Amino acid sequence: MLREIVLDTETTGTDHAKGDRVIEIGCVELLNHIPTGKSYHVYINPECPVSPGAFAVHGLSDAFLADKPVFAAIADEFVDFLGDGRLVIHNAAFDIGFLNAEFARTGHKQFNLPDVVDTLTMARRKHPGAANNLDALCSRYGIDNSRRTKHGALLDAEILAEVYIELIGGRQVGFDLAMQPSAQAGSSLQTREVAARETRPRTMISRLTDAERAAHEAFIGSLGPNALWREYLGESTPEAS
Repeated sequence: MLREIVLDTETTGTDHAKGDRVIEIGCVELLNHIPTGKSYHVYINPECPVSPGAFAVHGLSDAFLADKPVFAAIADEFVDFLGDGRLVIHNAAFDIGFLNAEFARTGHKQFNLPDVVDTLTMARRKHPGAANNLDALCSRYGIDNSRRTKHGALLDAEILAEVYIELIGGRQVGFDLAMQPSAQAGSSLQTREVAARETRPRTMISRLTDAERAAHEAFIGSLGPNALWREYLGESTPEAS
C-alpha cells in the first residue's frame, strides 16, 4: 500500500540560509492516492521576526506566533506522523531546504530531495509554458480554492492533494481501482483481445448477384459430398446408403 504525505510550510521569509525559519506545517495523508482524512498541522514560534513580505502572503504575525511551540518541541511528533510516507510537495526544493535547516538544528535525519515528489516539476512537464502555481492549477482542473484568501499550510496541503490526484490522472484512478486484481499476468493482453472483439465490425452484407451465387453453388456441388467446403459452411455430409 502506497502511503504519501502531501506537505506545505509557511516561513518567516524566503531564504533559510539567511536565518528564515518555518512557522507553519500542514500535512495530508494519502493511501493509494486517496485522502484518508488524517492530517497534521502546527504553528511554530520561529524565534525571529516574520518579514513584511512573508506576512503579506500568509498573515501570520509575530504576536500570533509568540506563544506557539518552537520547532524542537514538535520535531519528534512531526517525524512520527511522516513515518515512511513519500512526501508530495509543490516546489519541493523550497520546503525541503527549510525543513532540513530545522532538522540540522535538532539533529534529526534530513530529507533526501530526489525522494520527494515535486508537483511543480510534474505540472511543468504536463503543461509546458503555462502558469503552474497552485492557483493556476486549481483553475485548470476546476478545483475550488475560494477559501484561499491567504496562504495557509494545511489548506494549501489539502488543495495540493486534489491537484496532485489530477496530475497523476485524476478520475482515471477510479477505473484502475475498479479493475479486478486477479489474473494480472496477461491481463493487458486479455483487455486488448476483449476490446478487439467488441470493436470488430459486423459481418458485411454479401453483394453477390444471383447469377454469381448460382455459379458458386454449382461449383461446390461439383466437388462431391465429402468436400471440405461443406464442413467449412457447416453443412452435414449425407450418410452413405
